[in-house]
Amino acid sequence: MPLPGHHTPHKVVVVGGGYAGTLAANHLRMRADVDITLVNPRPEFVDRIRLHQLVAGTGEATVDYGTLLGEGIKLVVDSVTRIDTAARTVRLASGRALDYDYVIYAVGSTGAIPASVPGAAEFAFDIAELEPARRLRARLEELPVDAPVTVVGGGLTGIETAAELAEQGRRVTLVCGRILAPSLSAPGRRSVARWLSRHGVAVLEAAVVSEVRQDEIVFADGGVRGSALTIWAAGFGVPELAAASGLPTDALGRLLTDETLTSIGDDRIIAAGDAAAPSGQPLRMSCYAAGPLGAQAANTVLSHIAETAPAVIDLAFTGSCVSLGRRAALRQFARKDDTATNVYFDGRMGAAYKELTARLATWRIRREARKPGSAIWVKGGPRPEQPASAARVVTSP
Repeated sequence: MPLPGHHTPHKVVVVGGGYAGTLAANHLRMRADVDITLVNPRPEFVDRIRLHQLVAGTGEATVDYGTLLGEGIKLVVDSVTRIDTAARTVRLASGRALDYDYVIYAVGSTGAIPASVPGAAEFAFDIAELEPARRLRARLEELPVDAPVTVVGGGLTGIETAAELAEQGRRVTLVCGRILAPSLSAPGRRSVARWLSRHGVAVLEAAVVSEVRQDEIVFADGGVRGSALTIWAAGFGVPELAAASGLPTDALGRLLTDETLTSIGDDRIIAAGDAAAPSGQPLRMSCYAAGPLGAQAANTVLSHIAETAPAVIDLAFTGSCVSLGRRAALRQFARKDDTATNVYFDGRMGAAYKELTARLATWRIRREARKPGSAIWVKGGPRPEQPASAARVVTSP
C-alpha cells in the first residue's frame, strides 16, 4: 500500500527505441510520477538514416543510449514477444514480464524482401536494419570494386544506397520497378537522374526483378543481368507484434489507431512512428514523422493519465531530402500533405542541408532528454476527416 500522500507511479512501457520511441520516453518525463521503461532488442540506438553510410564504409550508424535517454528511464535490452492486454503485461523473449498502465507501441519498420520473388530471400541483402546492413558491409568488403552491384528499389533508400556505392567507385545498377524517385517532383527526379548518370549508375526505370540468383538477376521480360551482390531496397514492412498480440492492424501489420494515436482495440496502447496507422491512413514512414509522432504519443498518454481529452495528430510535411554520396544531395519541398512541389535545391548546398537534418534527428532527442516537452514541429492542423471504412481492415489472433 502506498504511504499517505504518496501516489503509485504510472507505469509506461515504450516498446521500441528508435526515433519515435526514444523521443517519446524522454517526453514522458514531463510528469514526475511516470515510471518509464524503454524496451529495445539492441543495447545501442540505430541512426537508421545513416545505414547506407555504414554499408559503404563512409560513416557509422549507432549511438550510445547513455547520451540520448533522460535520467530515470530504464533501458531493458530484450525483445517483446507479446503484449498481454488482459493482464496488462509486456512479455519478453527472456521470459520476463513487465507490468504496465500504458504502452507506447513504437516498434518501427523492417526490410521487406518479398517471398514471391524466387531467390530474393536467399540471395538479396536488405538495408533497413542494423544487422543486415553490417552483413552487407562485410560482403561488400569481400568483393572487387569492379564487381557488379544491383540495388532494387527506386525510392529514396535505393537512391541513397546506389549513390553512396557509386561514389566509392562501385559498378551499380539501380532497378526502379516503375519510375525513379516517385515521391519527388519531375524537376527533382531529373536532377537525381543527372547525378546518377554522371557517376555511372545504370538506372533501369521500368524494369521489374522476377528472380534473384547468386550471381545474377532475372527480369520479368526474361532478361538476365550479372549481379555479384543484390541489395533489396523496395519498400518496408513492420514487425508482427501487434497482430501477434491480438490488436487490430492494417493489411501491412501497422497498429490501427484513432487520430490521437490510441489503439482502436485497447485504449491503453498508444502507437507512434512507422508502425502506426491512424484511421487506417498512415503517414509516410520517415525519420521526419517519427519524432513528432513520438511526442504526440507521449502527450496522449499524459492526457489519459490526467483524464483530459488528448489532441489529434497535428503534423505538416515540408518535403524530403535524398543524399547523393557525401558531396551532394537534393532537398525537395512539398505541401503540408506531402505532395511535392517543383521547388528544390541540390548539389553541395543540398549536402550541407542533408547533413544538418541528419544531425538534428539525434540532437532533438538529446534536447528532449535535457528539457522534456521541448519538442517542436511544423503544424498542419487536423488531418481531413478519414472515411469510416478506413479502419475496417484488421488482423485477428
